[in-house]
Amino acid sequence: MSAKPFDKSKLPSRHVTMGPSRAPHRSYYYAMGLTEEQINRPFVGVVSCWNEAAPCNIALMRQAQSAKAGVDEGGGTPREFCTITVTDGIAMGHQGMKSSLVSREVIADSIEVTMRGHCYDAMVGLAGCDKSLPGIMMAMLRLNVPSVFMYGGSILPGTYKGKDVTVQDVFEGVGMHSAGRMTAEELHALECVACPSAGSCGGQFTANTMACVSEAIGLALPGSAGAPAPYESRDHYGVESGKAVMRLIADNIRPRDICTREAFENAATIVAATGGSTNAALHLPAMAHEMGLEFDLFDVAEIFKRTPYIADLKPGGNYIAKDVYDIGGVPQILRALLDGGFLNGDCMTVSGKTMAENLASVEFNTDQKVVYPVSNPITPTGGVVGLRGSLAPEGAIVKVAGMTKLKFRGPARCFDCEEDAFQAVEERAYKEGEVIVIRYEGPKGGPGMREMLSTTAALYGQGAGDKMALITDGRFSGATRGFCIGHVGPEAAVGGPIALVRDGDMIAIDAEAGTLDIEVDAGELERRRQEWKVPDNPYQSGVLRKYAEQVGPANKGAVTHAGGKAEVICYADI
Repeated sequence: MSAKPFDKSKLPSRHVTMGPSRAPHRSYYYAMGLTEEQINRPFVGVVSCWNEAAPCNIALMRQAQSAKAGVDEGGGTPREFCTITVTDGIAMGHQGMKSSLVSREVIADSIEVTMRGHCYDAMVGLAGCDKSLPGIMMAMLRLNVPSVFMYGGSILPGTYKGKDVTVQDVFEGVGMHSAGRMTAEELHALECVACPSAGSCGGQFTANTMACVSEAIGLALPGSAGAPAPYESRDHYGVESGKAVMRLIADNIRPRDICTREAFENAATIVAATGGSTNAALHLPAMAHEMGLEFDLFDVAEIFKRTPYIADLKPGGNYIAKDVYDIGGVPQILRALLDGGFLNGDCMTVSGKTMAENLASVEFNTDQKVVYPVSNPITPTGGVVGLRGSLAPEGAIVKVAGMTKLKFRGPARCFDCEEDAFQAVEERAYKEGEVIVIRYEGPKGGPGMREMLSTTAALYGQGAGDKMALITDGRFSGATRGFCIGHVGPEAAVGGPIALVRDGDMIAIDAEAGTLDIEVDAGELERRRQEWKVPDNPYQSGVLRKYAEQVGPANKGAVTHAGGKAEVICYADI
């Protein structure tokens, strides 16, 4: 494709490349080796979250080079830049996790300022770690320039004692070790083989959940989420993503044209159908917020309620992302959902075709056990459930994929931070049948809404995972399994009911009815509220203070700015 279809006079990059007054700006581009012809093309930001923090990200720079080649082949000039990530697997279980959700906002903000500052016309974004996927897609919807998302790919499975393993097994191994069920030598052997390659965690944790979302919502090319990170086929998708963004520029198809309400419903559908991460109920509202669309936790939960659970994936099931790739990739899941009437096939995608057109040539693979047809689902309703009640007036979320018991009632054992809860679990200072309450870990109270995988995995490793429940105003990792309820709102730091719970209070959870209640009468709760005082927060400087001051409630996505509804002029129209 030549550059002829593109009219630079209508694109943002005209502000840095056209006319005599931009001679100084052009001189910088000549300094970087660009030709006059390249300067006169559309400028495409190719952003990746490459870093050496974790295996999730180390293959992204390679794939970005392929995307740049595709942009060039399609008639554009690629401008590569990187943004940050915080890797949850390494941040987990200590103060570093306070940075995780904050990183989503930093990613979106840093992409915005880079794109705005240099007047780039379009964007290809490559992500690996959990928060980088929604962070990049949020930036695409905020800026609304033609954009294509590409997942960096999952890690290959490790093998331990003849079985496939993931990092989840290592976290649970910590609990097994503390309970005397695994020796130090066995735990060391497991940690050495669990993560054998580049790529994101292999189960249907947050990264793979949001990778499925990228295809279902239409921002990624069909099939691009599937191949593991080390596979060279990812480079092919990089080239095709670069070429696709140039077609989107030519046709003036923008992210907000693609991500309609129906597309968001498709995204929530694939989360439920795959037993995906509860974090999707945080990220989808945040993405919708960027374009001014109302789509909160309860909108997501309504779709979860009506969607069959059809993909037998870890942590609740038996298979991992590579197994999905081996049987045909995410299009297999989408095909099953479309055939069953659970997907809107009219939604536009970055391929330039509708969802139904993308799937027209896909035949559902009946010779496999990873993805079930909707006529024979694992369970008739989704693997993730929204809850509401006297303990969570603003809602909460629980992953029920793989669970057989959907009701729980027990006395509360309260902790005001994750560290105290984890220490109690390590010391086995709990009783089976209790409901562990971890509070002051919400968006404001944390600050940063930490994930609790270390605590929940330790419970499972000790053999108590199905004998306890755990609720928090923080979050859970996509790798969490068991009766673990997150996003309880209002959070404790703003005086939500979770702040008023006392040891021994009875808590009732019903994931069938969608309720979460504290069995304490309203008068007693009000008396406690009058005595309650906002606890001191030691984070009074830097990004954590700024985040705590700006962040909104979890049911709206824990966002930090006014969003698309307040927008006066969109960047794409400058």
